[in-house]
This record gives sequence, structure tokens and C-alpha cells, in this order.
Amino acid sequence: MRLPSATTRGKNKARQAAKGRGVAAVARAGFVGRGVLYLLIGALALRIAFSDGGGRQADRGGALAEIAEKPFGNILLWLLGAALAGMALWRLSEVCFGQAGPDGDKASKRALAGARCVFYGFVSYSILAYAAGDKGSGSGESDRQTQDATAKVLDWPAGQWIVAAAGAGVVGAGLWIAGRALMRKFRDRLRLSEMSHHQRRGVDILGIAGGTARGVVFGVAGGFAVTAALQHEPGEAKGMDNTLRSFADTTGGPWLLALIALGLATFGLFSWANARWRKF
Repeated sequence: MRLPSATTRGKNKARQAAKGRGVAAVARAGFVGRGVLYLLIGALALRIAFSDGGGRQADRGGALAEIAEKPFGNILLWLLGAALAGMALWRLSEVCFGQAGPDGDKASKRALAGARCVFYGFVSYSILAYAAGDKGSGSGESDRQTQDATAKVLDWPAGQWIVAAAGAGVVGAGLWIAGRALMRKFRDRLRLSEMSHHQRRGVDILGIAGGTARGVVFGVAGGFAVTAALQHEPGEAKGMDNTLRSFADTTGGPWLLALIALGLATFGLFSWANARWRKF
């Protein structure tokens, strides 16, 4: 009988490590960290809906500033940044060895995991940099950075088409996120057999409400990017904070923003449910 080569044995060991308890632990920490961010952003948006928000922006920077002011806030920021680095590491393991489930080795799944790895790596870096004293990711930065990036791309040859395509892609992502939430596709990634009937029902509510709200925010942000491209006006592009504030300018007024804010906070709770019952 032919024995596996040293290379094959090495790959098998790496795959086992990627599917082991260590990577699962850092992934769970990442879901906890993501939940904290969405809960804080939802709370800040809810505060903005019915007041001035206390000077805070409903974006990642606003959430970081909120944490920094708490007792041991800087330590909490380091822990949050490390937790989201764990999320990036887990997504990297999915790129290298595939996701859980029968279709986890598909190229499309690996590519999506790679995009998520880059995203969470960037978020982790920005949080750790903020904790180290670089306030460049501070409150309101998401809006300024979005507009600055849009302005640069609009000056490129075919820049309007690039911004429009990117905006349309974000709109599509928002529809995809909301659609999957409404169809309860998240159930495929959870260990439902370990939940009680009431727990499954609660997670369904969190997943549908939270995922739909998140998808709506993505879709609206993408729509603003398309508008910026069509009008060749970078100021029309909006980050998280201004996107959320735009809901208050509709006929629904602050109540619509409050509904979206509660949805984002709900997604934070759903992230915590993932930390408990996600398949790794």
C-alpha cells in the first residue's frame, strides 16, 4: 500500500488545524466582536433618530469612540481588534481549505471568503491603530473617506463608470444580503439540532430582522454611490453615518431610522448567536 507523501501529510495536518478548535475559537471571538460593533452602531443611530446623538457618528469610528470613553476602554479596543483579527484568520483558513458544508470547496465560496478576510483584516487594523493612538478611524471618518475615495476615482479615465459599477455592486450585495436573510439561508450555517424550539425561533427573528436591515443599509449606500457617479459629484457618496441619517430625511422620518437602528442592533445579537451555534 502506497503511503502518502510528506507534502500530502503536511497539507492534511494544515487542513486539520484549520478545522480545529483553535481556529473555531478565534472565529467565535470574531463574531462576538462583530456583534459589539453592530450593537453600538445601532444604539448610536437610535440616539441620533430622536436627538443629536450626543455628537457621535453612527459608524465604526463613533462606536470606537464610545468604547474608548468607558473604564478600561483602551484595553477593550485592543481585545476587539484582536477578536476581529481572529475573524480575518478564520476567513483566510476558508480561502485555503474551504468552508464547512458539502459545497465549501467551490471557487466562488473561497473568493467570497477572501473578500471577507480582507474586509475584517482592514477593520481589525483600523481598530488596533485607533487603540494605539491613531485617531484617523475616528467618528465620522467613514463619510469623509468614502467621499475622498469617490472623488479620486471620478478623476480617473472612465471613473464615472467605475464608481457606478461599484455602487451597483454594493446595491446588489445589499439585495443579496437581505434576500438570504428573508429566505433564512443562515440556517444552513448553524447547528440547529443543538437549539431548543424557542432558541431556533429567536435566532430566526434575529437573523431575518438583522440581515434585512443590514442589506437595506448596503443597498441605500450603493444607491448614493451610483448617484455620485451619474452627477459626477463625490459629495453624493455617503459612508455609514450619512447613509443612516438619510433615513430620517424620508417621509418615515426618525421612526424609519429608529427601525433600521434596531435592525442593526439585532444583527449584533445575531452575530452573538453565530458565535454560539455556527458550524466551523
